[in-house]
Parts: sequence; C-alpha cells; structure tokens
Amino acid sequence: SSLLLMSGVVVTVGLCRRLARRRLRSRPHLFAFLVEMLSTFQICACTNELSLLGNVEPKPHTALTLTYGFTVLHGLTLAGSTCNPCGTLQPMWGGGTSLRMGGLKVAAQFVAAVLARVFMHFIWSLEMAEPHFGALSQGCSSPMQTTEVQAFCIELLFSVVFQLAVLRAESVNPKYRVHLIALLITMLVYAGGNLTGAIFNPALAFSLHADCFYDKFLSYSLVYWIAPSLGKFLILYVF
Repeated sequence: SSLLLMSGVVVTVGLCRRLARRRLRSRPHLFAFLVEMLSTFQICACTNELSLLGNVEPKPHTALTLTYGFTVLHGLTLAGSTCNPCGTLQPMWGGGTSLRMGGLKVAAQFVAAVLARVFMHFIWSLEMAEPHFGALSQGCSSPMQTTEVQAFCIELLFSVVFQLAVLRAESVNPKYRVHLIALLITMLVYAGGNLTGAIFNPALAFSLHADCFYDKFLSYSLVYWIAPSLGKFLILYVF
C-alpha cells in the first residue's frame, strides 16, 4: 500500500508538471513556482511515507533500498528542479537566477513542505496500511539522537559532502549521475540517519518534523536550516 501511494504521488506530480509546461509557458514566474512546488511536494510526501518504513524487516536493508530506489526515481522525474532551498542559493549566488525568482522557488519549496505534511497526515488518518496505524499520535518524533553541537556538525558536513558531489557530478552523463547521487544519499542516510536523520534539506526537514520545530525552534532551526545553508555557502565560497 505504501509503495502504491508513493507511486501514485509520483505519477500525479508528473502529470501536473506536464500540464503546467503546456499551459503556463507564457508566465515564467508562475510556472517556476508551480513546478518547484510540485517537485518538492513529491519528495516531501514520499519521504514522509518512507519515514514510516524504517522499521520494516529486514532492517535497515529495506529502508535503504527504498531510499536509493526513490531517490533515483526523483532524479529521473524531477529534472530541472532543486527541491532544496540550499540548492536554490547556488544560481542566486552566481547571478544565474534573480533574487525574485530565487525567492519564489524557496517559497514554493516551503509551501510544498506544508502541503505534503497536511496531505500525508490526511492519508495516515485513513489508516489504509499497517505502517499508518498510530502514525499521527507520535507528535515530535525527534530525529536528533545526539547533542545539538554534534547534530549541527553532522548536518553541516553532510551538506558540504552532498553539495560538493552535486557540483563534481555536473559533467557526468545524466543517466549515471542520478545513480551516483542516489548512492551518496543512501550512504549518508546509513551513516547518520540514526543520529540526525541525515536530511540536509531545510524544506524537507520542516515537512518531516514540523512538530519539533514548534517545540524547540531554535535548536532545530540551527541544525536543520542554518547548518545546511552554511554548508552550501562554504562550498560556494571555496569553489
């Protein structure tokens, strides 16, 4: 049921993106906002569902396999979208994207994060699959299983590694690039998922753990918003 749900989200988003390309080419700002929102919605919705499958046996092989598979699927179906506020900073820094367009994309990403969370909570309330039972009663299911300083350093390091890999992989054939990026993300999730969740995406972090941001805003904003953004700025400054 979970796989059918995530596959349905991917297909629906793909159809909506195609429709937006056909109807909104003459309105670039609205087109960019909708495409970025739809793409980020797909990633946030699927990752919300994947977060419930972390305890599926055999652990952690099932969760890691699904992480790799859906990361490849996202890479193949969401070409041209960053789906990460940190990724939007690069073209803004280099002058390839205007401040207005960059702001629209970041806004779209956080709107999508909220919409994905609301949508998935509605689906979970229907309890159509076994992993959905009791999913809404968890509240702040904190991914931070270490100190704030260590969590900040881990998310900062993972953001640097990920963004550097994305830059280095730009010259790789796209059909191989998505597998390299997916493999790297899977490795980072395996290495640090039990400590911080290995998210390194501010919009995704908010979609997954909004309750924790409400309870401990300063701590979570430092770890899941400031640390990945700082990692991106370090990469931009150095390279």
